[in-house]
Amino acid sequence: MLTTVTGSPSHARAVLPFARVVAEAGHEVVVACPPDLAATFDREPVTVAPVLVPMSEAAARFVPRIEALGEDPDPAAVVARVFAGEHLVDEVRALRGLGRVDLVLRDGGEFAGMLYAEELGVPHLPAPSGAAHVLDPLHVGPLLTASRTELGLPAVPDAGAPAPFGRLDCMPPTFSFAPPWLPDAFAYRQDDEVERGGRLPEWVAALPAGRPLVLGSLGTALPMMQASGRSAPGGPPADPAAGLRALVRGANAVDAEVVVATGGLECDVEPAPHVHLERWVPQPLLLQVADAMITHGGYNTVREAVRHGVPMVAFPQFGDQFASAGRIAALGLGRHVDGASVAEGLAAVLDDGSVRGAVRAAQRAMLALPPVAEFVHRAEALVG
Repeated sequence: MLTTVTGSPSHARAVLPFARVVAEAGHEVVVACPPDLAATFDREPVTVAPVLVPMSEAAARFVPRIEALGEDPDPAAVVARVFAGEHLVDEVRALRGLGRVDLVLRDGGEFAGMLYAEELGVPHLPAPSGAAHVLDPLHVGPLLTASRTELGLPAVPDAGAPAPFGRLDCMPPTFSFAPPWLPDAFAYRQDDEVERGGRLPEWVAALPAGRPLVLGSLGTALPMMQASGRSAPGGPPADPAAGLRALVRGANAVDAEVVVATGGLECDVEPAPHVHLERWVPQPLLLQVADAMITHGGYNTVREAVRHGVPMVAFPQFGDQFASAGRIAALGLGRHVDGASVAEGLAAVLDDGSVRGAVRAAQRAMLALPPVAEFVHRAEALVG
């Protein structure tokens, strides 16, 4: 199985549980990724091929192409250009020569793996992905057609269909975040500890047990974008740390212990004594004991919060996060807020029993799904 992934570390963690169980079942798994994502697969039973382009370099390529769409581009067109633009041809060429491939498992927003599977005539499946939820086939289709033409691939009747062999997800069908154009998923229970061997810091264990515990995080993409120094119309904010400052201000005003994972972003807002800033924390472990989470709405985080029955305050920053935040609110799993209402949303979630009830219902539905290990049978059946 060839596994293809680009973007931020959260994208790599979305494919990791599926790649791991296939490898542990005795099959060969090769992961093609950018060099800066390779460490996610350390100590895993897979072969890593760091042949894809890092996000920092990709940004330099995407920005002028997005700016060419005009001063006020359609957000759907921007997302399509970022994930399915002209870069796919070079990405497919980079995948050639990685050995025999019988099946491609790809990050849901990664299309080079799909085109390479078409070139080889093998099935492909997208892993759980928030990006896939906003990649409208009307915009993606023409871009994929252009790449197919340049690669000498035959035309596909439904050019924008992203999952002709089905797709993977870890949310139960009754709490799906998927748009109408995606097919029903092969759903598996969210792994409760994607990166094995973690432990809570001792200082977290020593926090007052009689007060609510809240986890805050804006994900892994913003720190990477800040490092690249690039932004684009419709993309991440020009100041990636602005969201972190708003999050800390909101946390300062709430009566709870709040642990904020900064991802390395600098914050010039002085945290209150009950607000604890850390570069990184083991999120799934901390969610096991959290009462609420302030999140950017990244799809990995959404699934992990539901897996542990944690209500969410969704504070989206860019891209598919806004769609996820809207769905969180619509399903009653939390609140959708802006920077000025983080404290209000968090106080409401901590006090609203209906939100906790909805999250518990989603958690029970997720726990009724088969474990990710069952994916091996699906993969073998597709290859067969």
